[in-house]
Amino acid sequence: MTEPSPTPETQPDAAAPEAAVENPVTEATALDPLEAALAEVNQWKDLAYRNAAELDNYRKRAVREAQEARSYANADLLRSLFPILDNFEMGLEAARVESEKSMIFMGMSMVQRQIADFLREMGAVEVEALGKPFDPNLHEAMSQEIRDDLEEGTIIRVTRRGFKLKDRLLRAASVIVSARTPAEAQAA
Repeated sequence: MTEPSPTPETQPDAAAPEAAVENPVTEATALDPLEAALAEVNQWKDLAYRNAAELDNYRKRAVREAQEARSYANADLLRSLFPILDNFEMGLEAARVESEKSMIFMGMSMVQRQIADFLREMGAVEVEALGKPFDPNLHEAMSQEIRDDLEEGTIIRVTRRGFKLKDRLLRAASVIVSARTPAEAQAA
């Protein structure tokens, strides 16, 4: 009689030894479910801590941004007011030249004090310029004048006042700055 040909159930499996080699690795991991569960718990804990810290940082940033928005909310209003103030001060100077005893000058002087008080209440501060060294972060140089009696870079005149709101510059002061004579500049 002929031997029956091997069926898949009876045929030796060539992949079986490989499966036996792979199984111990997966069995070692599967054998310790407590360690696997603890690792997963630690992973979720870490994720929860990170998310809590991220949420806390977001809250702090939102509070800081809201506070900053309140602090600088009037910046656009003040920037719009400055050209009006410039024109008003030119009118005040014209009234002063005409007569400091006139009712127009006295009335305009009162309005100027009210505007100055309003700017102070809003936190606007004038940028100091006259007699100070030129600072490109605060001043805008309109021109230079040769002056032998002053150090180079000293502000001689202010043509337009500058203002800051707390620590932010709203408008740079337009200034005229002292310069050295060409002979002094070459000597230096």
